[in-house]
Amino acid sequence: MRPLKLFTIGIALALLTGCAGYHFGPVTEGGLGEQTVEVFPFNNQTPQPRLGDAVTQALRERLQADATYRLAASGPGDIVVTGDITSYKNEGLSYLNSDVTTAENYRIGIVAHVVARERNSGRVLLDKDVDGFALVNVGTDLASAERQAQPALAEDLAHNIAEFLTEGAW
Repeated sequence: MRPLKLFTIGIALALLTGCAGYHFGPVTEGGLGEQTVEVFPFNNQTPQPRLGDAVTQALRERLQADATYRLAASGPGDIVVTGDITSYKNEGLSYLNSDVTTAENYRIGIVAHVVARERNSGRVLLDKDVDGFALVNVGTDLASAERQAQPALAEDLAHNIAEFLTEGAW
């Protein structure tokens, strides 16, 4: 019975010490909602129109909903977020039964290079390419379907950017 008791105590100690560094909540410095974030308009380097505006708006809304940071509305923020949308692509997922070269469902994706830095110190908090995607059912017109899917695409990218900002860019 003695080896079983020692084994149980050893396992309990390993579990307790293994979780010692874990903490709940966001990985940001300071308390929840103490720092402000200023999101500059994203620069769209793709031929897709109005994509930069959609991503900027979606990121601002996502950060407001998350409440880890406060959105800087009246003045400069503690953290400045800038971004360049560098890539836009669509790829066929499924094709018509009658014509195997015509896609009826697409996956559209964007990639944005995002930089977040502290205004006062200049310390870079995030500097990486972040991607987002949405699924599109073409129907009769691919351009119209892509335009209708643009809010969902921007929201997915904004979700991924906000996740990196609030949880840390591991």
